[in-house]
Amino acid sequence: MSLKVTKISRVKPATNSSQDSVDSLVLPLTFFDLRWLRLHPTERVLFYELHADSSRESFHSVVLPKLERSLSVVLCHYLPLVGRLTWDPQDPKPCIVVSPNDFVSLTVAESDADFSRVSGKGILPQTEVRSLVPELPFSCDSPSVLALQVTLFPNQGLSIGIAAHHSGMDGKTMARFIKSWAHVCKHGTIALPVDLTPLFDRTIINVSESLEAKILEFSLHFLGEKDSLRSLKPPPTVKPSLDLVRVTLELTRKNIEKLRERAKSESTRSQLELQLSTFVLAYAYLWSCLVKTRGGDVDRPVRVVYLADFRNRLDPPVPENYFGNCVFMIGCFGHKAKTFLGKDGFVNMVEILSDSVKGIGSQDIEALCESYVERTKSVKPGTQSGFIVGSNWFGLYGSDFGWGKPANSATVSIDGMEAFAMSERKDELGGVEVGLCLKKREMDVFVSLFQNGLEN
Repeated sequence: MSLKVTKISRVKPATNSSQDSVDSLVLPLTFFDLRWLRLHPTERVLFYELHADSSRESFHSVVLPKLERSLSVVLCHYLPLVGRLTWDPQDPKPCIVVSPNDFVSLTVAESDADFSRVSGKGILPQTEVRSLVPELPFSCDSPSVLALQVTLFPNQGLSIGIAAHHSGMDGKTMARFIKSWAHVCKHGTIALPVDLTPLFDRTIINVSESLEAKILEFSLHFLGEKDSLRSLKPPPTVKPSLDLVRVTLELTRKNIEKLRERAKSESTRSQLELQLSTFVLAYAYLWSCLVKTRGGDVDRPVRVVYLADFRNRLDPPVPENYFGNCVFMIGCFGHKAKTFLGKDGFVNMVEILSDSVKGIGSQDIEALCESYVERTKSVKPGTQSGFIVGSNWFGLYGSDFGWGKPANSATVSIDGMEAFAMSERKDELGGVEVGLCLKKREMDVFVSLFQNGLEN
């Protein structure tokens, strides 16, 4: 597979006839944003089949101009996305700063790959998917919030790659931005529906400044750069292994229901004690398969991490269309691999996750933060850490730019860790799709365990 960059555009927010550029904007980061300050970008790619407009001529004369115009319009509504993260020496924490003439970098490329294979759900090299997302620009230690890439597969389709600084927005906000761009592109409008219109009011995040200071200190704790704690550059990028592959696996609604019945029958707890949501059941099954894939020392420590959305957990609640981050890491600590290796590995994980999810409702964010920080600092070297990103409630398959639903949606930035990326299924309510990156030998083992477990 070869990829050729044909153009790099600087897309600015559209302005009315009396303005040459947008106004300046300063948006302070909140407690929920600061956790992600020095992490690598969140990267996602969506694939779209094209029919009438898939030739080079139609793409460059019709499709690309339409994408650029609609992006310019939607950036008026999502103005912080054209800005940069900055940390003024006088400020206790960073801000997103938008200056006149700021823009979003849009890379346009062309690939000679087989679109149906790269956009499919089967096993393929991660490097092929990674080439479809752009690098997030840095300038003077001030990273951009967003970068985009559109890649044409001539006479087949296109992909839209997104790289976003996680301190700028969480997955729910990213999904809302993508759906807003799609809405403007498909309908040619300059207005957004109420549910897609972002809310920027930071005062609705009711978290103390002392907690902000604690999470900021924690976020910089492991960097080992004592002389440059105000640097906003991410840690050095570790080049992914060349034998890293990715796959998209599916759990149908029927699969989920069977897992639910299995949890009920195998657990010694009452059903009222168990949280048998699709998320818990899917993560429990996936994690038990992953620990078995690793094999090895049965007494090695493991920890499981997931993200909890706090929009409905703060007082007062945060509106769904809030722009930024409103998620926090929740960890399950103190377990060993053998807990998940036997036949009861799945149900053990269901019970552990049930306790964790139910525990969120009985603690405030201060207590959860204190616990997570202290327990994370005590994690031993060699601990197997599992992580899950995304959600089956984001609705990204509803992102129709005018060419129908995406053929596939993949989270690219999971390739540096043992992580799952969850989304809804394209054509069925109640099921989930799960992306995973592993070395080829490990992937073969995992897929075999995953499929055999469902069949049995």
